[in-house]
Amino acid sequence: MPYLGGEEALRELRRALANPHVQADRLRYRAAVLRVIRMPGIQEYLQQPLLSGLRDKASYVRRAAVLGCAKMLKMQGDCEVDGALVNELYSLLRDQDPIVVVNCLRALEEILKKEGGVVINKPIAHHLLKRMADLDQWGQSEVLTFLLRYRPRSEEELFDILNLLDGYLKSSSPSVVMAATKLFLVLAREYPHVQADVLVRVKGPLLSACTSESRELCFTALCHVRQILGSLPGHFSSHYKKFFCSYSEPHYIKCQKMEVLCELVNDENVQQVLEELKGYCTDVSVELAQGAIFAIGNIARTYTEECVGILTELLGLQQEHITSAVVQAFRDLVWLCPQCTDAVCRALPGCEDAIQDSEGKQALIWLLGTHGEKVPNAPYVLEDFVENVKSEMFPAVKMELLTALVRLFLSRPAECQDMLGRLLYYCIEEEMDMAVRDRGLFYYRLLQSGVEEVKRVLCSPKSDPSLGLLEDQTERPVNTWASEFNTLAPVYGRERWALVAAHQPAEPSYACSPCTDTGNRDTESLISEGNKEVLKVHPDTGSLTLIPDVYLTAEQFEKTWLSLDMSCHLSLPWCGTVHPDTIQTALHVVHIQTIAMSKAGVQPWKAYLSARDDTGCLFLTELLLEAADSEMQVSVKQSEAKPEALQTFISALRTVMGTVAGLES
Repeated sequence: MPYLGGEEALRELRRALANPHVQADRLRYRAAVLRVIRMPGIQEYLQQPLLSGLRDKASYVRRAAVLGCAKMLKMQGDCEVDGALVNELYSLLRDQDPIVVVNCLRALEEILKKEGGVVINKPIAHHLLKRMADLDQWGQSEVLTFLLRYRPRSEEELFDILNLLDGYLKSSSPSVVMAATKLFLVLAREYPHVQADVLVRVKGPLLSACTSESRELCFTALCHVRQILGSLPGHFSSHYKKFFCSYSEPHYIKCQKMEVLCELVNDENVQQVLEELKGYCTDVSVELAQGAIFAIGNIARTYTEECVGILTELLGLQQEHITSAVVQAFRDLVWLCPQCTDAVCRALPGCEDAIQDSEGKQALIWLLGTHGEKVPNAPYVLEDFVENVKSEMFPAVKMELLTALVRLFLSRPAECQDMLGRLLYYCIEEEMDMAVRDRGLFYYRLLQSGVEEVKRVLCSPKSDPSLGLLEDQTERPVNTWASEFNTLAPVYGRERWALVAAHQPAEPSYACSPCTDTGNRDTESLISEGNKEVLKVHPDTGSLTLIPDVYLTAEQFEKTWLSLDMSCHLSLPWCGTVHPDTIQTALHVVHIQTIAMSKAGVQPWKAYLSARDDTGCLFLTELLLEAADSEMQVSVKQSEAKPEALQTFISALRTVMGTVAGLES
């Protein structure tokens, strides 16, 4: 192998990549490109051969060269991105080979990652929509994801795009269906009836995915079904049998299906669902059996009588984990549904012998202490716990026992006085756990204050049905989760996914718009409709990080704008006419979203913008140009008083508008 830093190496590299025998073998050519890139010290010699590969007649050569460009720039680290190379990749978005187009999108996304990724403006978006039919399912999924960055300028354009995408809701590929659904939901954010219609139409593909042999696909589909049910309760009620568990399914899928079944219960299917869940309660998996019992407990909030009967019947099995789960379900149920208290109290005698875990003991002790006047043997059951308190391993059980016994003492003092004294003595004098000892001292001193004072402190309500209304999930608008659809957020859960995302390296909030090729190209520029100059935005970001894909509706913007005071007003020099597409693209690059914008040639010309930083501070902006060749008036309102963030935002906005004004002059 020649010396890597010499001209001989470069000549050999060119010969290898231009060798028709190497090019004829697609895998061999791709392997040669990607292997050579990894060689230390070779990167500086690669650009010209890769540019030649981008212009090669063979499509598979162009495919490998595009990926090689992304790999080369990644290996270079923090070096400045070559505008000519980026421009060449943007030009290849019109390549005849669909795989080259998708590879270009992926490469540009990787190369411009620090600047915010590839920019999708109107020409690029419409071109990609026209090429969708030529792509394979993976390419279609990629393109649909990139199209999320484009915002139609008019209602007519919006529905034209939705009509073009309509067929992809029926695709045989789940990934395409999910990507198309998300694009529909995001684009139609101001049309709830369109969103509802889309969710009805994808019901079939989602149900098919829920019964897929692929466990990963099945689990992901179930997570998205639960997300949809948060906005459309009962959306899948007529297909509830699709969510019955099969014996061979793994535990995590069965748990998801049980969660879905709880949300699909109605008057017509409650008996069938309860019978199905009852069968899971005796599963060999302890976790699954307890999950089924808790699911029945949740349904009991609506169908109390049927569920209490099933839970009481399960107590007769005398299985430790079943009894523990049933008692825990009873504890939650009597708190939310006081009408079932009598039935629960009749079922409690005999449970104490079968419960060994901490959670089950705490639930039983709480029930006996709170409703002990309705359980004949309540003092004697608690006495058994007192006798064995020295061998009790769980401090939480001891503290629950203290509270329950003091409560029961108020309603049955003669039966509880002696054991309460013994328990307090042990907790204060012998107990090693400080939390238990402090609890014992507290109750001892409280009892010294008199029975009335004890009642005032401990005799709180025994149930609170209104809490059930708070716990029930209210119907959430689709827009609250549309941007999370087809991501990991439904799988992880919103809170957990936010925590995971927060630990990922933060990306800078500014990007460079693509450059056009200055050479003689046959293809039309996809960068803008009227400009072929280079658009570069390099504002001083300071400590400000604007969050992408945060949008306000026109109504939300107007309401917030009227409620805020003016934070800043300034004038920017402007020459010539306004090109809204160019301005919108440049603003989108730095994560400033356009709420509304006048058409080109309108006087006075206005635009309303919004942006949000990573701390939640909202920036609302009004642009006003009275006439051409005059100053543009900029008004900014801020949701929180943060002078430094405001100055940084204004600096970024001034840089963008100054750059665009320079292009259009």
